Amino acid sequence: MRCVKPSSVQQLRRAASSVGLGRRGVATASVAVDHGSYTGVGVSPPAKGHHFLHIDDFDRDQLLAMLETAAEVKARLKADDQSFKPFAGKSLAMIFTKPSMRTRVSFETGFFKLGGHAIYLGPDTIQLGKREPTKDIARVLARYNDMIMARLFAHEDILELAEFSSSPVVNGLTDYNHPCQIMADIMTVKEHIGRYEDVKVVYVGDGNNIVHSWLRLAARLKMEFVCACPKGFEPDKASVALAEAAGISKISISHDPFEAVKGADVVYTDVWASMGQKDEADYRRQRFQGFQVNEDLMKAAGPQARFMHCLPAERGIECTEGVVEGATSIIFDQAENRMHAQNGIMLHAMGLA
Repeated sequence: MRCVKPSSVQQLRRAASSVGLGRRGVATASVAVDHGSYTGVGVSPPAKGHHFLHIDDFDRDQLLAMLETAAEVKARLKADDQSFKPFAGKSLAMIFTKPSMRTRVSFETGFFKLGGHAIYLGPDTIQLGKREPTKDIARVLARYNDMIMARLFAHEDILELAEFSSSPVVNGLTDYNHPCQIMADIMTVKEHIGRYEDVKVVYVGDGNNIVHSWLRLAARLKMEFVCACPKGFEPDKASVALAEAAGISKISISHDPFEAVKGADVVYTDVWASMGQKDEADYRRQRFQGFQVNEDLMKAAGPQARFMHCLPAERGIECTEGVVEGATSIIFDQAENRMHAQNGIMLHAMGLA
């Protein structure tokens, strides 16, 4: 358990800076940081509602309640119900230290559709922790806005924002994890497979922040989760241990993707070189040979398998055009559900559901 007080935040930041993480949490130096000990348990709560920082900060019933709310709100929006405006008169500050099409549009559009107003604060506008201390930004924005969403590099920054914000803070992505994405993913699994639990999810590729968030979900919902990756690209060991220690799901790391995907309900991948790792792209393509999600791999998984990708996809590299556009692909339902899952998360975080 990590209690994020000012001194702890600074210690975390110093430790993380010595590692040099890419966009989705791949260490480029040998210094080990215990990312698996990240938790929102010790972070000061907002004046009303709660922060959303890590999936396993919540128990199973709380997560399922968020997902069910998301499904209900999605149904209202699909029915063009213009009467449901729970965010009317409320504002959302959106901090971005790294760009994103899906994160910005899904949060901004979702908040607007439910009656609220979202404000975009880009890297040059906010200069988080540079022009002004992160803790000061948190306290000022919380005075103006009912909620803060942040898409950041350092995970320590989201913890510090939450520690000093009197409004709920939602983690839109950090180098360590991507909880909103995985909530959208499991919502999509339910829609296509019919259940949240007792599924086999096989992630093929880099053991990054997507994997860390799936591991934390597996600590709350029962599943079989497999990360199939090249040697040296495994997910954070402490995060794997955290999921295993929960005793709920079957967790395994494999270096044989064709063996790993057998019987999978979901075959999931992501880009091999994320933002902050593009200078490693050629090296990674060599190391990840044999880990492309192609037609042969999907055939090995079986006819029940569905293909997922958090996007953007580099077709012809980590996945083929045929798989992306094929009948087993559910990636665009998955992308749409970012907005709906986040609406459910925000409604609960603000105490409105």
